[in-house]
Amino acid sequence: PALYFHSGEREEKCIIEDVPSDTLVIGRYLVQQWDIREQNFLESAPGLGMFVTVTTPSAEVLLRKLYGPQATFSFTSYISGEHVICLQSNSTRLVAFGGSKLRIHLDIRVGEHFLDEAVAQAKDKVNEVNFRLGHLIEQIHHISKEQNYEREREESFRKTSEQTNSNILWWAIVQTLILISIGLWQIKSLKDFFIAKKLV
Repeated sequence: PALYFHSGEREEKCIIEDVPSDTLVIGRYLVQQWDIREQNFLESAPGLGMFVTVTTPSAEVLLRKLYGPQATFSFTSYISGEHVICLQSNSTRLVAFGGSKLRIHLDIRVGEHFLDEAVAQAKDKVNEVNFRLGHLIEQIHHISKEQNYEREREESFRKTSEQTNSNILWWAIVQTLILISIGLWQIKSLKDFFIAKKLV
């Protein structure tokens, strides 16, 4: 889903996207710059570019590239997990010395293409149907990957839960044995004490 956030000119902003392996991720952004005279964000930020950095769950840089004030970027994941997508402007001004506020509109699509662009380029109805059919097939593949990924996570969670439950059970058994041992020791100690004092 599309969102927007504010950022300083030198500030790096990151989002985390949980992505299955072998999945296409497409991002589109638009940068607007705050205008002091207009007291509003300008429709575009000419001259400003954005460094886009994508890092895998294993901290490997998958993408690092400088784009313009409006661009589309993409990458394909090769491992499942949380991918970090960071954006930072290429401004040389510091916020304390005249740097202004930016508004960044960002749309991330996981496992699909931006359909509107593809449909807009279709020359006739047959091509449009082909594009839509291809898009549906991609969506089916993506849903299948998502389900497999969720199944793997669920199985991992279940194994962890079973292991935890097993550890709790053994700890309860050990505690019970310790309490019984202490109880028997106390009974024997009291009995020996009474015998020693000739109370029994």
